Amino acid sequence: MLPEWADPAVPEEKLDPQGVSRRGLLRTAGLFGGLAVAGSVAMPSPAAAHDRDDDPQLAWLVGDHHVHSVYSHDAKYTFAQQARRAAQFGPDWMVFTEHSNVGHANAGGALAEHAEVLTARAENPRLLIFQGLEWYIPAAEHATVFTAPGDSEAEILRQFELAYDGKLLNRTTDTPENQQLAVDAIRWLAARKRAGDVPDVLVLANHPSRLGIDSPAEVRGWRDADPSIVIGMEGAPGAQGAALPGWRGATSIRGEYENKPSTSSWTGFPAESYVTHGGFDWMTATVGGMWDAMLAEGKLFSITTNSDNHRTVHDTWRNGDWPAGQNFDNTGKLPDPVDTGTPQPGSDFWPGQFSRTHVGVTGYGYRQLMAGLRAGRVWVDHGQLLDGIDVRLNGVTLGGRLTVRRGQRLTLEVTVTTASRPNYHGELPKLAHVDVIRGAVRGPARDRTDWRAPATRVARSIDVHGRTGTYTLRIPIDPITEPAYLRLRGSDGRRNGPGPLGAQIDPRGPIPHEPGNGDPWLDTWFYTNPIFIDVR
Repeated sequence: MLPEWADPAVPEEKLDPQGVSRRGLLRTAGLFGGLAVAGSVAMPSPAAAHDRDDDPQLAWLVGDHHVHSVYSHDAKYTFAQQARRAAQFGPDWMVFTEHSNVGHANAGGALAEHAEVLTARAENPRLLIFQGLEWYIPAAEHATVFTAPGDSEAEILRQFELAYDGKLLNRTTDTPENQQLAVDAIRWLAARKRAGDVPDVLVLANHPSRLGIDSPAEVRGWRDADPSIVIGMEGAPGAQGAALPGWRGATSIRGEYENKPSTSSWTGFPAESYVTHGGFDWMTATVGGMWDAMLAEGKLFSITTNSDNHRTVHDTWRNGDWPAGQNFDNTGKLPDPVDTGTPQPGSDFWPGQFSRTHVGVTGYGYRQLMAGLRAGRVWVDHGQLLDGIDVRLNGVTLGGRLTVRRGQRLTLEVTVTTASRPNYHGELPKLAHVDVIRGAVRGPARDRTDWRAPATRVARSIDVHGRTGTYTLRIPIDPITEPAYLRLRGSDGRRNGPGPLGAQIDPRGPIPHEPGNGDPWLDTWFYTNPIFIDVR
């Protein structure tokens, strides 16, 4: 099954602008039409499809950097199942990120998986399928690590797992030595890239507030170890179906953020940081919070959203049965799943079914996608809230920098394309408001444990109820008197309230849901990466 924009049977005039641009990239890459559907065209090499940096028109590729398979001890699906579902729900790219542990490592880790990655690529030529690893960061939470395809992609992941995985090495406690090991790991990846062992490599922190063990100083330390490698974090975690009413229980929270502070948690986080707000991680959802504190240093730090797919809500498959004497510790791979015909426990959506990370590219290929991520040309949404959004400040788009005269007035141009068809829940999403969030850039944090950006707040909130199709908002920006950044956010308007730092900073932001009553389809948001403004 193909999404409409990739299906040759669907005429182009029935597509939204983002679908038209994605189809254009496929056509240029030779992956649209009969050949692509038949699966007989090889995926372009990482160097294929020249990325035209002088072309300001971007195509936005949808993807998911956090997907698990039978090579993770707590997941369920085969590589083929995940890739087929991704093809159905529309992503252009995905990353397989298996957990590290004794069974995974002893069975060969990434080397053992690699043949199935290659098969999945061959069977799904429209998808850019990356091989990655879910890294247990020493002294902290998890992160996605993934490389561009190359001769040594699996070997580099294997070496990284054995040398730097906190769980595998029993280096999980919060000590200076373990924190340093995490920094050393990032520098090792950077060295492998410089040496040409891998064409490219990226790291994104996963579910950063879930356990409260990713302290502000650690997050800054990972970024500063190499900002071209550690480019951001999950703005919203997976497991978005965890709190569907009547599904998992009365205490369930979206994202499975059901953990209270423990003795391992950093003591400076407030109580509200341990739950999601509008399905988004507290670090992202809090205007003037941790994400803004990172941006206020004047350094790009991107956000993403993804499925973290292990077990899909309402799915009927269960794990297969182990042969006598076998288990994950001695095989490193779960038995293939079995269809029971009845719904099984799960918290997740399929890749692209609910969470989408949109990356702006000017060419089709693995390295072009990674370049778009690194450049910060990223916006995210839940529930297919928008068909598209284009943000320009004097021609500069998401992730970019604009230099202006002190006191100069600017106009932010935001072109919104509203949802044109029902989402995968069967309803037509409706955008209610677009918020402009403005922050001051004042240089590196004096206190690296500080998670606040006191000069950041919602500067404008534009009501767009009832507006449909494609329209452009021209939003005046107050005179620029110091370096700053702008980012956007918006929602369906069904669950809003004062932000964690008060209504004066964020009058109608995302709020936590009642435990056990968090239908994600009834509370959807979009966020964009920032545009930075320098002053001369």
